[in-house]
Amino acid sequence: MSEAAHTKSGSRIWLTGASYGIGRSLAIELARSGARIGITARSEDKLEQVQADIEAAGGSAMPLPGDVTDRAAMKELAERMRSEMGGIDILVANAGTHLRTEVERFDVAEYMSLMNLNYAGALNCIEAVLPEMLRTGSGQIVGVASLAGYRGVPSAAAYGASKAALIHFLESMRFDVRDHGISVTIVNPGFVKTPLTDKNEFKMPFMIDSDKAARIIRRGIERKKREIAFPRPFSSFIKFLRILPMSLYIALMGKTWKRMQID
Repeated sequence: MSEAAHTKSGSRIWLTGASYGIGRSLAIELARSGARIGITARSEDKLEQVQADIEAAGGSAMPLPGDVTDRAAMKELAERMRSEMGGIDILVANAGTHLRTEVERFDVAEYMSLMNLNYAGALNCIEAVLPEMLRTGSGQIVGVASLAGYRGVPSAAAYGASKAALIHFLESMRFDVRDHGISVTIVNPGFVKTPLTDKNEFKMPFMIDSDKAARIIRRGIERKKREIAFPRPFSSFIKFLRILPMSLYIALMGKTWKRMQID
């Protein structure tokens, strides 16, 4: 049996942030494996291109253009998908972006806009699907956070804070929904080659491409893993850093960050 054949055919999945990077690759990966996909991003044109790519790969998708920071709009999109497909089995809240934190130009408005997208945007989508999942006693909520959410890292204060908030929320929420038949999966990628990481001006260890990331995430979703952290060597290193005393962490992270700088 092929790897893709393990996916439950016909699962109804709503995926946000589907227009590029991990989201685009994951949309194609999930649709190719038999899932019925609703894809959301702000750009309708880009969604239509992703839809064409999905169809070329033998799958099908329903474009649902919208901005995840618009709470009312997310409820409307979820209702549209339920109307067309009969329900939503899995939410993959993937929409997000990255902004470098620079103390020389500290901008609270910019940092809060990042929190509104990366954190509140995911919550808006959860709110849109949760009542149905509670009613049916089934479902899976998948939130795409980041290894940067584990502990503070240089130049990523605002980004890391938004991802840490999402990790904490989902970890806590898991206790509240598990007795209702709903599973929670947290995705914590390391460096994945996307238009966002292309902007980084430092060395990125253990980087993988978005197609490989999509395969890892798809397998983890199928298995209803509590956490999907990758690539393994890098995620293991970051998890090790998380348990160090602060003084040791500062020293080791400082040396690591210095080695990552491009000469």
